[in-house]
Amino acid sequence: MSPTKQWSPGSMYHITARGNRRYSIFRTNTDRLKYLRILEDAREKYPFILHSYCLMTNHIYLLLETKEHPPGKIIHHIHYRYARYFNKKNGFSGHLFEGRYKSVLIRNSKQMMDTSCYIHLNPVKAGITSKPEEYRWSSYKAFVTNQSNKHVHTDRILAHTNNGSKSHYKFYVEMKHHQFNS
Repeated sequence: MSPTKQWSPGSMYHITARGNRRYSIFRTNTDRLKYLRILEDAREKYPFILHSYCLMTNHIYLLLETKEHPPGKIIHHIHYRYARYFNKKNGFSGHLFEGRYKSVLIRNSKQMMDTSCYIHLNPVKAGITSKPEEYRWSSYKAFVTNQSNKHVHTDRILAHTNNGSKSHYKFYVEMKHHQFNS
């Protein structure tokens, strides 16, 4: 999102960011846990709602709803702190992320549902796993099992399924997976 774009509280965005030169931004599980801790710190400072996420080896996907602060302020805080941590830990300097993050404004419920599916299917499309529920570093399990995830709020997305049905969301994701592979 460019600084000239309009922002209003309550807007939802599909946020993506990739490692500089497509290098890994997460080398260990500890790195991913650190990113999620920094994300939680950012949520305290700049309140927002995280609806879905997936942390891949060299990129991140977030479905984020703003409250009082534009997404740029939130993501800058998270990525600045994470890059400092990562560079110090690995003896690096310079940019960790490739350019500015990318954002797409979510304009309706269908786009929100499709974006959440897209985020959750990334480990499958990357060939890391054949089932999204097997990937530890996404919010998918919170949508389809009774396993909670303190980082995400599933209620808004599940509200668009049949009576908040987790099995209906799973079916929706599976149908999207088959559409991508057709």
